[in-house]
Amino acid sequence: MKPIQAIMEKKYIPRSHARCREMGIDTARVFSSLILSDDALRRKLEEKRDLMVAAEPFMNQLYNFVKGSNFFSILTDEEGCILSVIGDEDILSQAFNLKMVPGSYMDESHIGTNAMGTALAEEMPVQVSGDEHFIKAYHRWTCSASPIRNPEGKIIGILDLTGYSELVHSHTLGMVVAAANAIEKMLEVKSYTDKLVLAKQHIETIIDSIPTGILTCDLYGTIQSANKHITEMFGFKENEILQMKTWEIFEGWNHVKTTLAAKGSFMDEDVYVSARKNKLQFSLSAYPFTDKEENLKEIICVFKEVKKGRKLANRIMERHAIYTFDKIIGKNDRFLQNIDYAKKIADSKSTILILGESGTGKEVFAQSIHNHSIRKEEAFVAVNCGAIPRNLIESELFGYEEGAFTGARRGGNPGKFEMADGGTIFLDEIGEMPVEMQPNLLRVIEEGIVSRIGSTRQIPVNVRIIAATNKDLRKEVELGNFRKDLYYRLNVLPLYLCPLRERKEDIPLLIDYFMDTIAKRLNKRKVNISFEYMEHLIQYDWPGNIRELENIVELIVNTESLPLDLNKKNLGIQPNSEPLKDPCLKLEHLEHQHIVYVLKKFKGNISLAAEALDIGRNTLYRKIEKYNIDCSNFEHCSISEQAYFPHAVLF
Repeated sequence: MKPIQAIMEKKYIPRSHARCREMGIDTARVFSSLILSDDALRRKLEEKRDLMVAAEPFMNQLYNFVKGSNFFSILTDEEGCILSVIGDEDILSQAFNLKMVPGSYMDESHIGTNAMGTALAEEMPVQVSGDEHFIKAYHRWTCSASPIRNPEGKIIGILDLTGYSELVHSHTLGMVVAAANAIEKMLEVKSYTDKLVLAKQHIETIIDSIPTGILTCDLYGTIQSANKHITEMFGFKENEILQMKTWEIFEGWNHVKTTLAAKGSFMDEDVYVSARKNKLQFSLSAYPFTDKEENLKEIICVFKEVKKGRKLANRIMERHAIYTFDKIIGKNDRFLQNIDYAKKIADSKSTILILGESGTGKEVFAQSIHNHSIRKEEAFVAVNCGAIPRNLIESELFGYEEGAFTGARRGGNPGKFEMADGGTIFLDEIGEMPVEMQPNLLRVIEEGIVSRIGSTRQIPVNVRIIAATNKDLRKEVELGNFRKDLYYRLNVLPLYLCPLRERKEDIPLLIDYFMDTIAKRLNKRKVNISFEYMEHLIQYDWPGNIRELENIVELIVNTESLPLDLNKKNLGIQPNSEPLKDPCLKLEHLEHQHIVYVLKKFKGNISLAAEALDIGRNTLYRKIEKYNIDCSNFEHCSISEQAYFPHAVLF
């Protein structure tokens, strides 16, 4: 702001008159040369609403000081357009006769020298009285005006107080300046408030967008804030949660507080929440909020649904089914009927028992059933009951709490049933399950709950159970090795997979399928099998079923030769193949081709190739020289351009 002395000396008057003469302003003009239409004025007033709202109380206060003295107060925008006018009725009538009304422009280019227009031009408070006005019609007025600036210092409006010229007084300008400053402060406060509100909304939007429940509380357990996901997860309204204590919502509040007070961490631990309808299990992480002395003041609690956390873990740990019915090979009528039957029972909640010899594809069917069901997006957890030590099977299936036994993991560990919640659990080799464990499994099937070792808490689980065995469970029941009630609970939807020897027409299809997939995986050529040898394979009994067939095909692809007598396990080479003279069977041949493969993969980069081969660079250089490998073309060679073993001899 310019010094008050400059204002009092009024050096701005001659400058303003000079500008008016340059613009050709007619001193006989009566009205402003620009007055907005009603529609344009409505748009202008809406645009300047914030300025008008902030200025209104101070305009009223300013007018109250001079009320009854024939003064009126005017507010304009940064262009000099009048936004509002208040004042004594008599003087307002005369002002309106001169079109000093909302929508009229009072800048110098439209009405010559006047306090409002000159304050805009000079960017400072001014007072213009009597004949200091350029236009004669305004000589009757004394006007005092001051700019109004936004928090960034830009002029956004003018506040003016106008009366008859004989009432001129320097203090009038002082009142106007004080009122303008007050308006600026109000606008500054509003700007800060708007920013705080925006920041609060921004933070709340971010917090609400996080798919977890978040609440904050003080050290007394008083809940101070909660995001919208808390209400969805717990079933309470926001105002209800804010009236509750933390220990009323979840168990273990004291443990959380003491852990954080001791500078410890509390991450991803399972807690039980007393939701509106029932008790639910969530994963809780708690974070300290401290003052500048690092004293604990508040606690931020983040709740995640255990199911969602486990779903992510299932993806990471690859707990999902990969096989589908369209990947199952076969044309045998009975086998195709099995597939149709499996599809029909896929969405049933009842337990499925898959029976069949080892290697008939029981897990392939279990995965296909899962992927054909409404649970396909959930976890598929496979458990081999015969491969888990007897003393570990209970903790493996049902989990355990912290401290349940020596070596128990801190925070406990969920069992396979909890991991499969919402999805499918495949209990392979169910006939090997210890008798003492069978009642626990029966309870899960009947009640849909599990209890971890070392805990009395009951955890509800929604799991589809598919069991499989190569044993005759009826005989195991008679022998006392398997509970009769569990057998009938499992055998609700039986599915019998016939052995490969009973579906011989599928053998050529399976051989062709495995030949193709294995050859691609090993980057080898497919081996042509003669009609006579195919008949030999078809007539073989295949005691190992499909698994044995796959192994034989892999042997054929690797050795590029055909086993003579499968029944006697004679894996010799056919006589006319002369294997000892075949260079492809030498170990050095494989090393040579593998080095070529790695060099191509890394486009001739010796350092990367040596690191991948787990040998030194000098060693790699010696082998390149030994095998006379030309590296000059590797830089632009894609690994897919050539076969891994381009010189392999096909039997």
